[in-house]
Amino acid sequence: QVQLAESGGGLVQAGGSLRLSCAASARTFSTSAMGWFRQAPGKEREFVAAISWSGDSTDYADSVKGRFTISRDNAENTIYLQMNSLKPEDTAVYYCASRGRRLVRLSKTAFEYDYWGQGTQVTVSS
Repeated sequence: QVQLAESGGGLVQAGGSLRLSCAASARTFSTSAMGWFRQAPGKEREFVAAISWSGDSTDYADSVKGRFTISRDNAENTIYLQMNSLKPEDTAVYYCASRGRRLVRLSKTAFEYDYWGQGTQVTVSS
């Protein structure tokens, strides 16, 4: 069983920055593709960013390209989401997720992730 714990959310003004972290408990972390998703009130959960198990491949939702950066530190079993130029429409609960199968490609599809954190709230005021 993999446990994921997000941190770093909060309240920020439009144009500001936040850095989210997600710490994983699994020793297989370094071979697992990881992703960030978000869910705003009344909306479905949506893909934000993903990173391959090696860290050499990333993908982003069009809405965050050029503003958000996903990265990972396999030595620390942690992934990050650096969010810059935040907009009110970025307000949501942000979740990190891990693919259960080792050494598989990154994915933009929520159902391909097997483990999820509890989420961290990000609120961007206008």
